[in-house]
Amino acid sequence: MTSLSAGERLDIYRWMYRTRRFDEVMVSMFKQGRGVGTCFSARGHEAVSIGAGWGLQPEDFAAPMHRNVGMFMLRGLPPDQLYSNYLGRANGTTRGRDANLHGNGDLSRNLIGFISHIPQSLPVALGTAMSFRYRRQPQAALTVCGDGGSTAGVFHETLNMAVLYKAPLVVVLENNQYAYSTPVAEHTAVSELHLKARAYDMPSQVVDGNDVLEVFEAVSAALARARADKGPFLVEARTMRMLGHAIHDGAEYVPDELLAHWEAKDPVVRFRRWLQDNDGVRPDALQELERAESELIDQAFAAAEASPFPDPDTVEAGVYAD
Repeated sequence: MTSLSAGERLDIYRWMYRTRRFDEVMVSMFKQGRGVGTCFSARGHEAVSIGAGWGLQPEDFAAPMHRNVGMFMLRGLPPDQLYSNYLGRANGTTRGRDANLHGNGDLSRNLIGFISHIPQSLPVALGTAMSFRYRRQPQAALTVCGDGGSTAGVFHETLNMAVLYKAPLVVVLENNQYAYSTPVAEHTAVSELHLKARAYDMPSQVVDGNDVLEVFEAVSAALARARADKGPFLVEARTMRMLGHAIHDGAEYVPDELLAHWEAKDPVVRFRRWLQDNDGVRPDALQELERAESELIDQAFAAAEASPFPDPDTVEAGVYAD
């Protein structure tokens, strides 16, 4: 079935639901004009973020992407701080300097800040992984990129160097069908994206990105392999970006039938049903969990919206130039 206990599986659902509710509130508030910059929806990516994040050990490092808000929270970033960053508030992770997820991270929690230009987080995570091997520390680094990122030169350079130096790096490739508005078939000639890793003699695996347990098992094994000094690994997680690239993108270019196909495989709904059918979790227990998580997220957004904007006199703090 899975290496996880029933309690752990229920906790995974808690985090998946928290991620979904965080997303729903964020999108709703931005559509009401209560946002500052822009926001990226993670709807449909909950199984990837939480499944992959659950495989990390405390000493590992993670470099999540803009649709991995669940991984940020799972690794310790409070939802009110994430909302504050989106709202450009002083207590956000970038202290009001980016009303987004760009730069969002916390090295005290082994979280590497998200780099906007995809997949520029890959070489940073690679450097982190190489430092572990250089110091002979049993740690691994995990990072995420999208299908579009797999066409960039730095993706290939990172994979080549990771294998060459046997770096304890795990790359989760989120194949969510679109690179902004460009479908996979129109930006790469390789239909099996995980095979790109094979060109560098890096082992890889495909998983159902909407099955949180399958994602966890694959990524957990890849991380354990990396910590055991057996080199890097790539996991292609096939999923779907259910909303546009960002809040301004209505995604009219996505066929309705494609969205309907993936909506039927909704990772949160699917795992909720799995818990009832396989672990015997009662519907009322799930409803109580969801009520508590919804309340937590509502309070987090209210706290962020009530928090102050940064003092204009601090605008030069932490800014460096040649």
